[in-house]
Amino acid sequence: MTKKKKDKKRRQAEISFALARKDSLNFLKKAPHRFFNNKQIASGANLRGQISHKKLVGLLEDMAEKGILETDGRGKFRFLFKSTDVVGSIDITRDGVGFVLIEGTDKEIFIRPSETGKSMPGDKVKVQVTKPSVRGNKAEGRVIEIVERAKTRFVGTVKMDGDIAFLVPDDHKMTTDFHIPKGERGGAKNGEKAVVELISWERRSPDARVVRVLGAPGENETEMHAILFQYGFDPKFPEGVEAEAESISKKIPAAEIKKRRDLRDTLTFTIDPVDAKDFDDALSFKKLENGHFEVGVHIADVTHYLKPGSEMDKEAQERATSVYLVDRTVPMLPEALSNFLCSLRPNEDKLTFSCVWELDANGKIHQEWIGKTVIHSDRRFDYLEAQELIDKGPDDQYREALQILNKIAYKLRAKRFKKGSLGFEDQEMKFELDENGKPIRAYIKRRVDTHKLIEDFMLLANQQVTVFVSRLRKDPPLPFVYRIHDTPDLDKLTRLREFVANFGYDLDLSSAKSTTASLHKLVTDVDGKPEQRVVQTVAIRTMAKAVYSIDNIGHYGLAFTHYTHFTSPIRRYPDVMVHRLLFKYLNHEFTANPGELERQCKHSSNMEKKATEAERASVKYKQVEFLEDKIGQEFQALISGVTKWGVFAEITENGCEGMIRLADIEWDYYEYIEEKYCIRGRRTGHEIHLGDKVIIKVRETNLFKREIDFDLVDHIQEKFHGAAELSFE
Repeated sequence: MTKKKKDKKRRQAEISFALARKDSLNFLKKAPHRFFNNKQIASGANLRGQISHKKLVGLLEDMAEKGILETDGRGKFRFLFKSTDVVGSIDITRDGVGFVLIEGTDKEIFIRPSETGKSMPGDKVKVQVTKPSVRGNKAEGRVIEIVERAKTRFVGTVKMDGDIAFLVPDDHKMTTDFHIPKGERGGAKNGEKAVVELISWERRSPDARVVRVLGAPGENETEMHAILFQYGFDPKFPEGVEAEAESISKKIPAAEIKKRRDLRDTLTFTIDPVDAKDFDDALSFKKLENGHFEVGVHIADVTHYLKPGSEMDKEAQERATSVYLVDRTVPMLPEALSNFLCSLRPNEDKLTFSCVWELDANGKIHQEWIGKTVIHSDRRFDYLEAQELIDKGPDDQYREALQILNKIAYKLRAKRFKKGSLGFEDQEMKFELDENGKPIRAYIKRRVDTHKLIEDFMLLANQQVTVFVSRLRKDPPLPFVYRIHDTPDLDKLTRLREFVANFGYDLDLSSAKSTTASLHKLVTDVDGKPEQRVVQTVAIRTMAKAVYSIDNIGHYGLAFTHYTHFTSPIRRYPDVMVHRLLFKYLNHEFTANPGELERQCKHSSNMEKKATEAERASVKYKQVEFLEDKIGQEFQALISGVTKWGVFAEITENGCEGMIRLADIEWDYYEYIEEKYCIRGRRTGHEIHLGDKVIIKVRETNLFKREIDFDLVDHIQEKFHGAAELSFE
């Protein structure tokens, strides 16, 4: 045999040996606590015919000597798994299964219901990893320590059985009830909703004390307060905070006005929702002799009144955001500030922090000024009122200003879209309520040009403030609070492409530029189409979540390299932080604590998420309430979600969403086909896809669980799937 052939044979043997080592290890890792003999390993790892019995035994013994495998001394081996401890936050499903996201990574540990210990959803926990990750499957572990409770107050219904009292949590992810000892019941009665505070967890169930009785279930005040407390928001401010707010003088000192740019004689107005009370932004407008326009964005100067370290500031920092439920706003600041002192109410002098630009008709900035001002709002518009004035109002100074500003806003928008900004519009569901808070009408809020006008000028202010700070010092950059939005994950984009193909749309993911262009085209193409809401919902879920950070990675969705939140300090604490930093930097005080800023950014991002969840919970509750008296009624709907338990359908005319459970479809056994976003009948092969039109019947509503069940009446076949229409009547 030639040397060349010998070398080739040797290399093949080495490759075969390496593959056998890899395959046997993968097999043993699947059951790290069990011993296997060489025949079982050869069979389980599909090694028969690939390596001899003698070589396999030698391979296994070698790995045992190196500490990779463990042997029982009688010819059996198992993977020598070295247990490690990790820390992360735990999420628990309704089935009691836990998933721990390891801190600082995107890796999750699977926790069986029997191994979650005394953890509760959101807790920071220490986990002992008991089984490694194999071939993409999650590692397994068990909770061995509660590092930090996510919360210590819980909402639910009090249940009494003789002398024993428990609280059954509203949160269906909670796997335990709370025992309420005698003397800790706070006057709560059987069946009432209450807020409890965790005392200890020494026995089977945790002990807790009642700290607030909310009232009878089903009453509007009870349920809305229950939602607020569930997500960590108290509808009332501490007495000390309220007293501090009331003690602030309502009069603006003349000396303060002298420090500021006085714009009280410039035409100024606000445009807000019809039911708004906290007006935190205003626009001013003036025509200049050179044909340009002076446009000002004026933001309530909250930081003039909200002093660092005050009780109000501590409370605002903890709340981090206002919360908007269906029927109420729970402000970040006491109403003395949010609705009166800071609110830019018409016909009142107000202190503001402003961006003032000289703009041409194309929205190009020729001059810019940023600083503190005093303004006087001449008029308060709601969005529809301002839109009507633009379209067909009397020819006065307000109409002229609005029309010019609207044309400039169109130019700003077009520039933003040309640079890759995505125009996703989250359609807002609204309710008309009776005097008891019960919904008598549900509808999707209509967006008009004036919504976009305000949005475009607020985006400009947020961007320009950030660019201004970036120019003050470049190396190193000044510590600042950014609103950042990371690039989307390619796997999620691939799944989005597969989904939108069901509607005849395409995404080009060959490059970052083509991806952005395709996403923008998708937004444009679905505008006004029946599938707009469901396509945009799935597309938004594909995107990363925008958060606050001191690390500026840019804002992907807006295609901005520099972006912050400056325009809503009445309702967002990061905007308060930005105002303070900006004022310091304008006065050449270039000092800030990056660590403290980042801590506040993370807290604000977390509280923003909770506020969004609370808002959605209130909307869902009102959806259930709205459909309570419509059992048996039929509606046209779109399939808005597909899961292994059933499909979600959203009623087209009002946006109410419920589930069609697979178990309730009687004419076939339907299975979940994850990769196609559909369910498929085992007997007929019939498929129902995400985005399909269907006719549903309201089957059941459950206010306690905030759930709606639908029956599937008919599938209105979409042209993209190519199958014949199927009727189930």
